[in-house]
Amino acid sequence: MLDTFVSDTDNGLVGSAPRTPSRPGDNRLDEYLPDAAALPRFHIWTLGCQMNRSDSEEMAGRLLAAGCQEAPTLEAADLVVINTCAIREGAEQKVIGRQGHLARLKAANPSMRVVLTGCAVREPHRSGLARRFPAVDLFLRPDEEPELVDRLGLASAQGAIGAVGATTTVGRTVVGVADGLSATRAQAVGEGTVARGSTISAWLPIIYGCDKTCTYCIVPFSRGPERSRPFDDIVDEARALAAADYREVTLLGQNVNSYGHDLAPEARFAHIDAERWAGRRLDLHGRPDLAELIRAIDELRTADGRPAIPRLRFVTSHPWDLSDRLIGALAECRSVCEHLHLPVQSGDDTVLRRMGRQYTIEHYLERLDRIREAVPGIAVSTDVIVGFCGETEAQFERTLHLLETVRYDQVFAAAYSPRPGTPALRLADDVPADVKRRRLNELLALQETIGLARNEAWLGREVDVLVDAIEHPRSHDHEASTHASAGPEHGIQLTGRTRGNKLVHLVGTPAHLGREVTVRVDHAGPYALRGTLDPEEQPAIR
Repeated sequence: MLDTFVSDTDNGLVGSAPRTPSRPGDNRLDEYLPDAAALPRFHIWTLGCQMNRSDSEEMAGRLLAAGCQEAPTLEAADLVVINTCAIREGAEQKVIGRQGHLARLKAANPSMRVVLTGCAVREPHRSGLARRFPAVDLFLRPDEEPELVDRLGLASAQGAIGAVGATTTVGRTVVGVADGLSATRAQAVGEGTVARGSTISAWLPIIYGCDKTCTYCIVPFSRGPERSRPFDDIVDEARALAAADYREVTLLGQNVNSYGHDLAPEARFAHIDAERWAGRRLDLHGRPDLAELIRAIDELRTADGRPAIPRLRFVTSHPWDLSDRLIGALAECRSVCEHLHLPVQSGDDTVLRRMGRQYTIEHYLERLDRIREAVPGIAVSTDVIVGFCGETEAQFERTLHLLETVRYDQVFAAAYSPRPGTPALRLADDVPADVKRRRLNELLALQETIGLARNEAWLGREVDVLVDAIEHPRSHDHEASTHASAGPEHGIQLTGRTRGNKLVHLVGTPAHLGREVTVRVDHAGPYALRGTLDPEEQPAIR
């Protein structure tokens, strides 16, 4: 499940500049363009994972290509697209909570339309969606998102022509499939209509859907079975990103390291002679895998021999597919960042079996030992669910013990909430809500001490930071407030990340955006570092 850095943003990526419609290169075609006044101003509200954010970039690009303009806020829009997350109950409740506000906006602006897509839209539940989301006019499954412009009648006077979405069955459940998404992605990339929210970091989806068996997860039923993009399409997109001077690229998939198992064998991949390490066995012989893909992207070089994409990341991994070939690629490829997100979900084998994870803690730790041996100093983060069906106090204590043993750099934790349509609904949700809250708080408190200790090890050291944002301090951001007093005479507050994915605050100038700079770490908190630019890179203050 790709739900790691859960976000809630209203314009694709936080801090992104307003995107503008594209125009034909031949000015003689202007007279054939739709009247801009007749086209809706759109606003996309994105919740959830990186894949949702990437999907929103594609939808924004299609709307811009149709001539629509982007509205700065939901209230200023004529078209609201909500890209939902259904992994946890809280995200859906946010959208349900906005229904009254949307209804009032529609009453004030009768031409306003609302579209709901993302993992909350599942084929078996279409009939009930209108009751849960009464302000929504159109529901699209994730695999139907490329049809957005056509379904709204914005592509031509002929109106809707939806031709992408299709269905299959998972068990006895009818689900959408991602069969057409590779082609629509290639078309969007080829036509330049992916409206990326950053000029520094880019998402690059490589596989859609999920074949795993996690009993708590809705993704296989919302996004369908795994479908890998063609190997050459991905490398071509990476090459285009390098040519556009993107400094960081993140390969995306619900389970990114299962890439390629569904592609046809090819003679050029005959040297790939591997088997899946755990879980359901697969015939992987002669098929490209993530290791092969990483090596191909890493081999893209500049004229002076440096990686054309300086930083390459991937999320989210599943322990089933953390192969020795992949570990070798991480150790040997210069562009791959020294960070691995490897969800564990629980520290108890019995709970893992109920979750359908199909590995044991012993197996998980063996993989982790191999990666740490191959890539010394690698930062490791994980996902944990507390209070899953039947979890005893002793089983929860084993999860705490796992955190103390592994000493993760970061943990994304949540209390279990039943999700409609998942196999776990057949299990008793028998851990009381107050016990879930207590366990979650206890786990987060433990990880805060671990995270602080791991970050304090960086004090006084120099780190390479890719500066990717100007920081706008928030009143509730206590850590930021301690260093938010710098004014123009002292530079501006910036943020960036190390290759190990550590968040770093620093003072610089807008000229530092997009640059990799050397920072001396002066302060460490449990969630971030703060440092000072190398004197040679200090901002010129006047």
